[in-house]
Amino acid sequence: MLALTTEASAAAAEALARALLDQRLVACVSLVPITSLYRWQGQLERAAEVQLLLKSDTTRLDALERAVQQLHSYDTPEWLVWPVQAAPAYASWLAAELSPDAGVPGP
Repeated sequence: MLALTTEASAAAAEALARALLDQRLVACVSLVPITSLYRWQGQLERAAEVQLLLKSDTTRLDALERAVQQLHSYDTPEWLVWPVQAAPAYASWLAAELSPDAGVPGP
């Protein structure tokens, strides 16, 4: 699955991405600088933000959303999720990276 959120700065986006990676809630996060136009509290806003495209699986969705809500710098973070179909090799890599044993040397 893919999830999308935005952060106010590159530093905040990278900190959030690293925390989610450390918790093995995501296998990969793509960070993309963007300009957002939106209404907030009745006003038209324009902001430089960093978009985070979070790559994970559906078994981690609830924990991932809780972590994003807890760690995010915004009071109301953007949170969009959609199912995806991955190539077999990428899906295998993703599953291995989400495993609690990933990166742990074998016996």
